[in-house]
Amino acid sequence: MGPPDARDAPVRAVLVFAGGDRPRTGDLEHARHFDLVIAADSGLEHARALGVPVDVVVGDLDSVDPAVLDAAVADGVTVERHPSAKDATDLELALDAAVDRDATEVLVVGVGGGRLDHFLGNVLLLASPRYRHVHVVARIADASATVVHERVELSGTPGAMCSLLPLGGSAVGVVTDGLRYPLRRETLPAGTTRGVSNEFLGARATVALDDGVLLAVIPPFGKDA
Repeated sequence: MGPPDARDAPVRAVLVFAGGDRPRTGDLEHARHFDLVIAADSGLEHARALGVPVDVVVGDLDSVDPAVLDAAVADGVTVERHPSAKDATDLELALDAAVDRDATEVLVVGVGGGRLDHFLGNVLLLASPRYRHVHVVARIADASATVVHERVELSGTPGAMCSLLPLGGSAVGVVTDGLRYPLRRETLPAGTTRGVSNEFLGARATVALDDGVLLAVIPPFGKDA
């Protein structure tokens, strides 16, 4: 008998608060129950402002309000402190902590804002091969961004935009269903804008590919790209 199908593995959903712009309550209103909540440094302040209990806070902790951190420690939150001279952003440490705790789904909020280099680095981080077996979705400003390594199903509104952006190289063998401009085993080269401003035909769409990584970005309904 072979190993169990990965699709039969239990879902372990993790919510990660990054330390960028404070997420809105609406970023979480459709989210399912989370098994674990991790805050990256000052993401702890965002979580507490929204009344979301945190299980773990990770980072060099140079940005979080010390009083907020002390209150979290008093509440029993686990703190994983890293040196300030480190090789990873606080968000990367938080995502690694989620994977170490067997995450199968990760929702990241609070990614936007702050320094441009941090923002771009963290967006690219979401597509890291280390997380290819985790379903990663990020709420960035008022948009949703889903990482596609093999196949994902996307939820939207008929007429809403959906842009497919290759990250880290070409996306090969891209197949879409449920989008107005279909792709049939096609290649989206790195740097192309061909996948920008596609459109949902209904409430669901699927995106699959043979090789590479895509970021499926769904901006707010009614806003043109």
